[in-house]
Amino acid sequence: MRARGAVLTGGAPSPDNHQMTADPVPPAPARRQRPANVMDVARAAGVSHQTVSRVLNDHPSLRPGTRQRVLDAMAELDYRPNAAARALSSNRSRMIGILSTAAGEYGPASSVAAVESAARARGYSVTIANADGLSRASIDEAVDHLAALSAEGLVVVAPQTRVLETLSKRSFGIPWVTLQAVADPDSPHEGGVGSVAPVGHGRPLDQVIGARLATAHLAEAGHRRIGHITGPADWIDAAQRVRGFREELASRGLDDDLLATGDWSAASGHRAGRELIERGATAIFAGNDQMALGALAAAAEAGLEPPAELSIVGFDDVPEAAFYRPALTTVRQDFSEAGRRAVALLLGESEVAPSVEPVLIVRGSTAPPAP
Repeated sequence: MRARGAVLTGGAPSPDNHQMTADPVPPAPARRQRPANVMDVARAAGVSHQTVSRVLNDHPSLRPGTRQRVLDAMAELDYRPNAAARALSSNRSRMIGILSTAAGEYGPASSVAAVESAARARGYSVTIANADGLSRASIDEAVDHLAALSAEGLVVVAPQTRVLETLSKRSFGIPWVTLQAVADPDSPHEGGVGSVAPVGHGRPLDQVIGARLATAHLAEAGHRRIGHITGPADWIDAAQRVRGFREELASRGLDDDLLATGDWSAASGHRAGRELIERGATAIFAGNDQMALGALAAAAEAGLEPPAELSIVGFDDVPEAAFYRPALTTVRQDFSEAGRRAVALLLGESEVAPSVEPVLIVRGSTAPPAP
């Protein structure tokens, strides 16, 4: 009996038989190498899998030599621990939640990026939950979402007053810090921190000092009719900048009645700038650089040429500020440092988050008033 698929040899094929060729045999599939697991590391290091788990969880009882042996085995096997498994085994998520209400504004968006970078530098993952800063239900929903993900702490980058009011009235068992601080010194969340067990005090971004710097610059140039374009009334940052503006003018015996409200947009800065010009302002401190841009447009429409006939100062130092015409004098905030300090405070690396003082950047949009 011939084997199925064998080649027939030993003579010409008969009319009734066809030559048969062997069917191609497919190559055996390459054996797939699975990733190393804890048991593989334990065998390579000559320890138990419990010891490997202790190394992963940074247990203090291990001898340095044993720890190093396990680490060497991990490196040799290119072992990558499963983050979810580590969280379950240690009852820690190593995740920080960011509660944000940013809608594209430069300051809050930069703050979120800074906090995220600082957290990742410490080995923490980050999850961002966005909320409507005017809706308590939306804020509660965002906090509940982060709590359900086992966030170990929250950094609140939400400049609206409603957010801190909501957080201070509820209990959710997660420590939190915020970059904002309210103007009322008697408020329970003055200092920008709140939690079931307080984690510290401080205001990483000092808006009051920044506003005083901007206002002082204009007053020292000789201006006496200085106007301020405020941000929205429900924003903590806006209230802090108004406070700094008024404090600086009061310290110099100058009137603080030239106020016009904006909403952070260039269009609102244009409307408010036109109003302040009509009311006789010779200088304007705008609550952010976008509103300062609108004020520059209002000056042009009124036939005024900054800075000779109207000085303008912004706030934030957006990347485009140096390219405004004229280049914008503004207040720069160090968002990276503020994010680092907020995360350090949350993780217990310090009891206080000292405020990050802003810096005045003088460019071409300010000058002494026209004689």
